[in-house]
Amino acid sequence: MKKRLLAVVMAAAMVLGVAACGNEAAPAAGSSDGNIKVGIINNDPNESGYRTANDNDLKAMFTAENGYDATFAYGKTNDEQINAAQQMIQDGVDYLLLSAADVSGWDSVLQDANNQGIKVILYDRTIDADPSLYVASIVSDMAKEGETAANWLKSQNLSEYNIIHIQGQMGTAAQVGRSGALSDMASAEGWNIVVQQTGDWNAEKAQQIVQSQIDAGNSFNVIYAENDDMAKGAVAALDANGITHGVNGDVIIMGFDTNKWALQELKAGNWNYDGQCNPLQASYLDDIIKKLEKGETISEKTVVMDEKGFDATTITDEDIEKYGI
Repeated sequence: MKKRLLAVVMAAAMVLGVAACGNEAAPAAGSSDGNIKVGIINNDPNESGYRTANDNDLKAMFTAENGYDATFAYGKTNDEQINAAQQMIQDGVDYLLLSAADVSGWDSVLQDANNQGIKVILYDRTIDADPSLYVASIVSDMAKEGETAANWLKSQNLSEYNIIHIQGQMGTAAQVGRSGALSDMASAEGWNIVVQQTGDWNAEKAQQIVQSQIDAGNSFNVIYAENDDMAKGAVAALDANGITHGVNGDVIIMGFDTNKWALQELKAGNWNYDGQCNPLQASYLDDIIKKLEKGETISEKTVVMDEKGFDATTITDEDIEKYGI
């Protein structure tokens, strides 16, 4: 009797073991709880107010409550981001969401993702890659942002233009677009670029750039800073040296990103112009993923965020509440 009972127990154990091995060999798509597995690669969330808002927006959307199993990775360079992307591909994510540190160098890793059946969606920044390697792109038109700003500056009809150009992190889509537009306009109009140097999105570096021009005795009447934090740093250098700025000041101040505090500086007349760059892209990404999960075709491969520029003489409190981040 004992031998017979032992045989039954052993047989049952063998059946359970086979079932377990079978499940392990053929895992279901997505995470174990049925959620959609998403790998999200972004830039340093402490880079700027814009980036913090962008990261917070993504984290609020891609949660277990919303049906996602999300992994986040951050990097200021392509190498860091590509390493993270390769790990996510190995982990078998369903979707790879990418805000690239640099516009080039992504073809190989995106091809690897495609080979594994992983759908790639770009957000925030464009890249120079074969469009067949990604299913959609939710981006700002950085070149248009720069053109809007450069056209505004031209409309000021200054008697002369002597510009301190503080660039963002070199090679990023934002830097390429915003720098290119100013350089083209300056060349066409004969404007003088006093200095063109990267502030790497950093207020302290921007302050140092402006201070060095003051110390050198160079004349300037425009500061074109490619994000709000660098514009803030530039203003700190002017204030430290008693140089007026903003509406009716000696130096025109231009920034980008429309942080709420920056728009308040604009309305106070301390700055002159701020260009919008919309960081709230998570709902667009969620919508695309849901359509793909239903087997729908994405009609618009590239969705460009609607953005505008703000002038200190026309901005309102309503604008600050609606567009400030």
